[in-house]
Amino acid sequence: MTVSASTMDVLNNFLATKGIYSLVLILLFLGMYGMIVSNNYMKKMMAMNVMQVAVIFFFLCFAQKEGGMIPILDGITTNPDLYINPLPHALMLTAIVVSLGTTGVAIALLMRIKETFGSVEEDEILGRADK
Repeated sequence: MTVSASTMDVLNNFLATKGIYSLVLILLFLGMYGMIVSNNYMKKMMAMNVMQVAVIFFFLCFAQKEGGMIPILDGITTNPDLYINPLPHALMLTAIVVSLGTTGVAIALLMRIKETFGSVEEDEILGRADK
C-alpha cells in the first residue's frame, strides 16, 4: 500500500501543528481508562499520574505561541507581543511539585493499606473491611 505525497504532507502538517493535542487526549483517556478499569490501587495511582501529565502537557502547549521567545530582555527586541507568557509555565512547575507530593502521600497510604489488609487489590480490601 502506497500513500500519496499530498496525504503525507497533510499528515505531517497535522502532526506538526496539532499532534501534541492528540498526545494529550491519548494520555488523558489512557489515564481515565486505567482509573476506571483497574482494581489495583497502585495501578489507579499510576493512571492518575498519567492524567496529571496530560493536563500539564495541555497547559504548557496552550501557553506556546508561534514565533514566541523567552521573556528575557536581551536588547534585541522590545516588543512584548513576541514574548511567551511565563505564568503558565510557573504554574505547571508548581503542579509538578504538588503531583510529586500527592504521589508520595499516596504511596505511604498504600504501604499502610498493604500492612493492614495484606493487599492493594480493591476487591480484597473491601471484603476484609466488611469483617
